[in-house]
Amino acid sequence: MGVWEQNTMSERTLKNYVNGEWQNPANTGYLNVENPSTGGVIAHVPLSTPAEADRAIAAAKTAFPAWAATPVSKRVEPLFKLAALIRDNEETLARLIAEEMGKSLPDARAEIKRTLENTEVACGMPILQQGDKVIGCAAGIDGEVIRLPIGVFTMIAPFNFPAMVPFWFIPYALAAGNTYVVKPSEQVPCTMQLLTEYIAQCGFPNGVFNLVHGDKAVAERLMENEDISGVSMVGSTRVCRIVAETCGRENKRFQAMGSAKNHLVVMPDAKMEEVVRNMITSCFGCAGQRCMASSAIVCVGDAVYDEIVTRFVEASKQVITADPLDPAVADEQMVMGPVISAKAKEFILGMIETGVQEGATLALDGRQNGDRHNFPEENGVCPHFPRGHFIGPTVFTDVKQGMAIHTTEIFGPVVVIMKVDTLDEAIRIINEHQYGNGASIYTQNGHYARKFKLEAQAGMIGVNVGIPAPVAYLPFGGMKASLYADIKTQGKAIVDFFTESKVVTERFWPED
Repeated sequence: MGVWEQNTMSERTLKNYVNGEWQNPANTGYLNVENPSTGGVIAHVPLSTPAEADRAIAAAKTAFPAWAATPVSKRVEPLFKLAALIRDNEETLARLIAEEMGKSLPDARAEIKRTLENTEVACGMPILQQGDKVIGCAAGIDGEVIRLPIGVFTMIAPFNFPAMVPFWFIPYALAAGNTYVVKPSEQVPCTMQLLTEYIAQCGFPNGVFNLVHGDKAVAERLMENEDISGVSMVGSTRVCRIVAETCGRENKRFQAMGSAKNHLVVMPDAKMEEVVRNMITSCFGCAGQRCMASSAIVCVGDAVYDEIVTRFVEASKQVITADPLDPAVADEQMVMGPVISAKAKEFILGMIETGVQEGATLALDGRQNGDRHNFPEENGVCPHFPRGHFIGPTVFTDVKQGMAIHTTEIFGPVVVIMKVDTLDEAIRIINEHQYGNGASIYTQNGHYARKFKLEAQAGMIGVNVGIPAPVAYLPFGGMKASLYADIKTQGKAIVDFFTESKVVTERFWPED
């Protein structure tokens, strides 16, 4: 384990975990895993073949009957051990996330806290999986609903939360009596590899949990294999549609969490100093690469718009853009690391140029601030970390509804500020947007807050909360094109995804 406990991980060749064993899989080659802050290679991940995915699914299928028949109190015992391991290794995991994904240490630590919380909530499966019974639903007849495990489930993970997002699903699936195959993002596979090392120590029977590294070929096989009962995925809406079509055609259960464009509405009565501080964290945490990141600010009234523009732009200039593991800034609360890759940076830079061409005002140009500690760039390249994928906080003002920078999920540190005259107009902008993941309002007025939470078409609503991500025992998920699913993630809600509700109607006549 020592190699994982270092501040900077040595290069390591990753393996699959199938049927209780670490394996070097048949593959089409290895992909370098890089630190996006430095461009340095930290690991090599195998691009497993579809046959390797089949092998993991077969192991999970074989393990399912015995695991499903295991009493639920025994199924959660390994999860209690896993929770203890996560708790004891929070800092190791957080630093690994900061290294391979680039988010700040405070953000990475918060991610591990939520990973732990989901594990702890799943330990309550003896209560969460309880059914319902009606005695005397008809003369001499009783009715009962029992929730039974279904089979083999899988998860195709995103890059932005390499620990938390898989744990929206894994502990609940296992505790409910299913078996599991997870494919981490090939961009950030190390965190899930380490968590799998912990899982392997907890006493799960062989085949109950499996990890397969790979790219699109593995993901497609996990969806298409006939022995998979359900698929969970977090990614772009474009990929969500593919998952929905594939799983619908094969009659598989699916959860596909998609793209977002989260709006923050500021009312005239809002506490402006607290609001701006809260918005900065919401917009620039994780370099804007989270599905709950806010990227559109809607100001109600001219005075609010003028004040927010002035305050927000100035506060954005104070955000430290840096390698999150740089000891000089590692414990600062508002450090913004790099975006995940050169490809992502290229797309974000292209969207900034699109905003300029559309006529929006570029009030803060992050292309000139992709540095560490405000060191100047030389010809667009930071002289201190020339291979890092950094973009500074970027703010557009004078943005109109329908501009591409408003309609597109940019997934980077780019924020648009808009002006409306009334709360009704602000809600209309939110409701007419294709995405409906989250939305928040800043106000001290209960009427405004009630109107907003009832009328705004977003799955997660905040009132004076810029990141309205629910705690682990409440469901997480959006609306409209942000969610392709009937059942949201985590907490009690997800138990319905991982179990089959079987309805029993029974009566017994007296024996002769």
